[in-house]
Order: sequence, then C-alpha cells, then structure tokens
Amino acid sequence: MEGIRKPDPLLPMEVLWAIGEEEGLRNIGEEVWIEVIRKMDEVYNDLLQYEVALEEKNTALEESQRFVMSVLSSMSDILVVCDRDGCIEEVNPSLLAFSGGRPDLLIGKRMFELFADDGSRTAAEQMFSGHGERVVHDCELNLRSQDGSAVPVSLNCTPRFNHAGVQVGTVITGRPVGELRKAYQALREAHEDLQKTQQQLLHSEKMASLGRLVAGVAHELNNPISFVLGNVHALQRYAGRLEHYLAAIHGGAATAELAALRDELRIDHLLKDLPSLVEGTVEGAERTRDIVDSLKRFSAIDRNAFQAFNLSHVIERAVHWVSKAAADSFRVELDIPEGINVFGSPGQLQQVVMNLVQNACDATAGLADPVLRISAAQVGRQVEVRFHDNGQGILAENLPHLFEPFFTTKPVGKGTGLGLAISYGIVERHDGRLTAGNHPDGGAEFVMAIPLSRP
Repeated sequence: MEGIRKPDPLLPMEVLWAIGEEEGLRNIGEEVWIEVIRKMDEVYNDLLQYEVALEEKNTALEESQRFVMSVLSSMSDILVVCDRDGCIEEVNPSLLAFSGGRPDLLIGKRMFELFADDGSRTAAEQMFSGHGERVVHDCELNLRSQDGSAVPVSLNCTPRFNHAGVQVGTVITGRPVGELRKAYQALREAHEDLQKTQQQLLHSEKMASLGRLVAGVAHELNNPISFVLGNVHALQRYAGRLEHYLAAIHGGAATAELAALRDELRIDHLLKDLPSLVEGTVEGAERTRDIVDSLKRFSAIDRNAFQAFNLSHVIERAVHWVSKAAADSFRVELDIPEGINVFGSPGQLQQVVMNLVQNACDATAGLADPVLRISAAQVGRQVEVRFHDNGQGILAENLPHLFEPFFTTKPVGKGTGLGLAISYGIVERHDGRLTAGNHPDGGAEFVMAIPLSRP
C-alpha cells in the first residue's frame, strides 16, 4: 500500500472512484468509501466544534481578565500578590500610586523591600513564616510612600491556593491608617449627631406631651392655689383685727372696753380658726409643690438617671395627668399590684405610659363609653403591663409600621408620629419590649414588658 495517496473528503465520488481504480483499489466497494467519507466528515465537524468552543472559552477568559483588571483598578486599597517566597507577582494601581513605582520594576521584587524600616520588614517576614499559611488581619506596618516617608498601613494577609488546593502564595491588602482614622472620626461625629438628634426628638415629644396636658395641669393647680389664696385673704383680715385689738391694749384701754372690743372683733373665733387656716395654706402649698415636682421629673432629660422605683406609682401618676386633659366620658380601669419594683428612669417610663394612655384616649374618641383597661402581672422575672382599649383596633396593614418614626394615622396637626417610636426606644433601653396587636375581644392592646429589679 506504499505510495497510495490519502483521499480528499471534499472530492466528488466519481473522482474518488477514478483514483481508486488508478491506485489498484478497484476491489473496494462503494459502501466502504461512503463510510470513510462519513467518518472524515464527523472528524471535521468535531474539529469545527472544538474550535468554536475554544474561541468561546478564550472570549470568556478575556472577559474575566478585563473584569479582574477593572476591579483591581477601582480598588482604593493597595493590593500585592506574592509567591511562596514573598516575591511580587502582581500589584494594583493603588500600590503604584502609593509607592510611585512601575509594574516592570516591582514584579519579581521581594515584598519586604516595600517596607520603610527594619521593624516593619521583620514583622512582615514573620507574617510569611510557614510560607504565609496563616491569615493576618489589621497588622499595622510602615510602608515607604512615593516621597520616601514612612506611612502606617493596616495590612491583611491571606494565603492563595491553586486549583489543587496547594498553597502557592499570598494576597496582601492594606489601607493607610490615616484614611481609617478619618473614617472613624467621621463615623464618630455622625454617631454624636445622631445621639443629639435623638435627644432633640425625645425632648420634642416630651414637650408635645406637656402641651396636651396643659389643660389638666391648669385644672390641677387651680384647686390648691385657690385654696391658698382664700386662706391668705382670711389671714389678712385676721391680721387687721389683731392689729386693732393690740393697739387698744397698748393704748391703755379699760378692761370693759377691751372686752367689748374683743367680742366685736371676734378675737376668740379668730384664734380658733388660725391653726386650720395655716394648716390648710401649708397643705395647698405642698400640693402645688408636688405638682410642680411631678412636672419637673417628667420634663427633665434623665436618660442616665436610672434608679429603683415603684412602677405602680408611675402608672397611676401618668393616668392621672392624661385623664385630667381627657374628656369626662373617658374611663381608665386599673388592675395593677401595689408594688411593682423596677430599675430604670421613672420620667421616661412615665412618658411611655402617658403616650399609650393618650393614644387609647384618641382611639376611643367618639364612643359612647370609651374605656381603657390597664392590668399588670409578673411573668418570670418581668412585669407585663397591658393597655387594652375598646376602640376599633389596629388595621392589619398598619401593624408592621406602628413603631416607625413619623408614622401616624392621625390627621395632619394631630400627631407627630414620634410617640410610639420614642416609647419603643425607651422600653428597649430598659431591656424590655413593647408590642402591639388586636385583642381577641376587640380593640387594640399594647403590652409593655419590663424586667423587675433585683431584690
């Protein structure tokens, strides 16, 4: 068979047959040639498919390379890729801009030469001990910058593995500590601004609550002040009588004249009435002082003034204030133990209770018999205070948003949308929780859970 030419699969059948006759292959049948041509076509098609697949993979590889390069170019942190011996294999533009070097001068150079002092180089060599098999986070070392100065950089070192899982090098990233300090400073300032804003919102909501209670406070102060004022007028009249009587005594009036004057001025009745007048005046003044002290405790910003106190008294005082400003038909039924000892801020928790009572009052406005039932019970190491009104309840779509700032279902000018949000934050700061839902018997129910104070 030596010297026989290989048939071209693209030649016509007649030509192949002629070649076969010329070569002495006349004894081979047509079916054999057809099978040979078919096999050659299959091989040719496979080659074409392999070539197409190879082109697609090359295109995908180029896209991946462009993607990686774009990521490396956009990184603000410096990046260095080293082999197992610490020789640089790849760097990103951030390192080039930081060090002022060129890629051709850095590739192949040892990573340790980038550091500015011997101490940093020694620490870097320890990072590569064991061929960099351990991960290093936030290691602050000095790198030599473009102008030759030493710049502290926070470095992270991560091992690099090949497809077989064998460690082949290290990836080092870092950021100048100055930038981190600026970022921390900006974060701290933003946090301080947020705290100030939170305090302002808290104070604003307190002032809004105080504004709603002005009518009740005025009514509450009117009684003791009127009582004191009436007693003072009576004491002024008594003082005039006593002055007249004493002047007669010092003027040397006769005994009979003094007796008649004593009856005329009703000195004996005056002397009997004086203790009750003084006692009533003192009681009215003390009542006024207690009211003012309650207002001062409520309005004071006492976020950090945590202390042990009786939550029952706080609830009763909050209900008292809100009820004074509410409609006469609004009733609050209390079912709470006498002593609920908790640890926290009485003023802040009073604000929470006032907000919940005020919301119940608003929700039941217009009803013939608006009622709010407040009950409390110990559950484990907590006390749960429930506020259940007989209003229309809370719409399902509003439940997830009740405690969001500025969310309100009240008309414009009737609510700030901050009451429940601030109340939720206050309860959370007391290691408690505030939840809302609809009661099975109808109406809305808010539950405030507060840890009991330790004995």
